[in-house]
Amino acid sequence: MSQNPFEIPQQMRDLAEKNVDQARAAYGQFMDAMTQAMSFWTKSLPSNDMSSGFRAVQDRATKFAKQNAEAAFALASDLASAKDIQEILAHQSRFAQSQMQAYALQAQELGRLVTDAMQNLQPRK
Repeated sequence: MSQNPFEIPQQMRDLAEKNVDQARAAYGQFMDAMTQAMSFWTKSLPSNDMSSGFRAVQDRATKFAKQNAEAAFALASDLASAKDIQEILAHQSRFAQSQMQAYALQAQELGRLVTDAMQNLQPRK
């Protein structure tokens, strides 16, 4: 028995890491299928300023979703390999800080893309 009552047993960490890997693989398959479906759908739209603005927003949002999911899986992997509660809390704190920064930057960029797309819809004088 370990001397630290809050230590997470190695077998539990191994099982958690295996589950994270399986979830990451399933999510990857889902995202691939969704990306293919969205690509097929957007290719069927007429090519004009409105659809190109929409595609830019959609592409960037998809990219951000993938980045955020990867960050969440990285956190899950870190948590799965954590040896004790202090390590878990440190990982969670770092993740929260970095993701809040990422979300703020992503929101700014999506806002800019939406604004650009809307301006392209305005009649030209």
